[in-house]
Amino acid sequence: MIQELKSVVARSQSTLFEDMIGAVALLVILVGGLSLPALV
Repeated sequence: MIQELKSVVARSQSTLFEDMIGAVALLVILVGGLSLPALV
């Protein structure tokens, strides 16, 4: 199982990086949207 996980990570290195950037962007939008009423 560990060998399978290593091979999956090795094959999708760039995709994982892009997914991580997307997740961070979504979190920034969420935090910004939730804090927006406090600024108005």
